[in-house]
Amino acid sequence: MARYLLHRLWQSLVTLFLASVVVFVGVRALPGDPALALAGEEADPATLAAVRADLGLDQPLVVQYGAFVKNLFRGDLGTSIATGTPVTDLIATTLPVTLWLSLYALTVAVVIGIGAGVVAAVHRGRWPEWIANGFTLIGLSVPSFWLGILAILYLAVGLRWFPASGYVPVLEEPLRGLYYLTLPALVLGTALAAVIMRQTRSSMLETLSADYVRTARAKGMRERRVLSRFALRNSMIVVVTIIGLQLGGLVSGAVVTERIFGLPGFGKLTLDSVFTRDYPVIQAVVIITTLAYIVINLGIDVLYSLINPRIRVGGKA
Repeated sequence: MARYLLHRLWQSLVTLFLASVVVFVGVRALPGDPALALAGEEADPATLAAVRADLGLDQPLVVQYGAFVKNLFRGDLGTSIATGTPVTDLIATTLPVTLWLSLYALTVAVVIGIGAGVVAAVHRGRWPEWIANGFTLIGLSVPSFWLGILAILYLAVGLRWFPASGYVPVLEEPLRGLYYLTLPALVLGTALAAVIMRQTRSSMLETLSADYVRTARAKGMRERRVLSRFALRNSMIVVVTIIGLQLGGLVSGAVVTERIFGLPGFGKLTLDSVFTRDYPVIQAVVIITTLAYIVINLGIDVLYSLINPRIRVGGKA
């Protein structure tokens, strides 16, 4: 296990290096000039040249990349070109918003998805399965921005159950903060819940038809115990994989959801930095997102062995 983790750590470092190169070159290939955005449309060539020199944009790409990596190892993500604020301060302000939203949406998706999937599998061919399948169809078919608009119109403006926009820090006022995040989390978690429900139902049906489940039933084991000890537990291996792969969808979906509900999160920061050609912010966002993906995938691998002890990462059982 330790050897496997070291191998994965090496792969992670290579992935981070490649991601840093791609984003560094990619943002500089974008149309537009950050010096022009900072100095203004009316700036003369001498002023633009001075701004570029001040930002280090007049240096060769290799020199700029070397400075970027050097600062990265020192924990310095640079300074925002657009606002002059250290990027670490911007991320420290916006990242908690997105983390709370994603965690809340993931909780909603897991609870609804697994619950509906189990009900659909146990009640196969009856009305609970039809309702669950209908929910899956809606969750996979309706775009998140359209679902967000409908939620604001009916649940926020019409019924006044939730606020249409705004944010309260969860750590400062937990209940009020979660209340403000409930509607965005429902919108963001719906698509993932549909995917989890479909996968849970499929895995449960496959497991319930296995020989060891029929043997357990033949020995007189109660149905509830069969479901919890064999069917659900073994089905979770595939479901956990799907959740891990779909977490990236939560991050990308958060960009749209934060925009709709006016949340000051990571997604809003990303969009604003792209519009202003804010190179340091874009680079930091991509590096942190890549690191998050790596940590999530590594965590999923570790979860395998916790859910099913027969599995040993490395191929031995």
